[in-house]
Amino acid sequence: MNSAERLRIPAEIALSALVAYLVGFWFTSLFPGYLPKIGGLWSALSAIVVTQATRRETTSTASLRILGSAIGALTSAAYLTLLPFHPLGMALAIFATVVLCAAVNIPSHGRLAAITVIVVMVTGSLDPKLSPGLNALLRFVESCIGTGVAVLGVRLWSGSRSEPDDDA
Repeated sequence: MNSAERLRIPAEIALSALVAYLVGFWFTSLFPGYLPKIGGLWSALSAIVVTQATRRETTSTASLRILGSAIGALTSAAYLTLLPFHPLGMALAIFATVVLCAAVNIPSHGRLAAITVIVVMVTGSLDPKLSPGLNALLRFVESCIGTGVAVLGVRLWSGSRSEPDDDA
């Protein structure tokens, strides 16, 4: 592996994180009071998590990210609609989320779903007047923004990428 190849993935991660942060910040700022910096942060984190060494690995991680984020957002929105934030309640919601992922035969999605639960619940606790449903939906969309930026970035990157078994 030459030095340019060794720098490709760090450059992809940094650029994807930057673009995802900016798009996520902009998107979330369309909703006054819903913390645009958190929107940028969550989008950038999603881009970092999804960006992998190959297109195939990136696509696989993207599906984990999207489905896990959807499950975590739904679980945390349901909890916060019924009860106020509490750390023990957050742990219970994480437990329920990971159990749900295992029950529907996608246990590998549980970790990313649990991370979404924490983000939705903690951001919701910063301002309890925020709608739990809209807060969860925004966090899901921000996750999709970061995921989309990462997938697009890996697909468009013009570096030398040897993936003979990749369909893309």
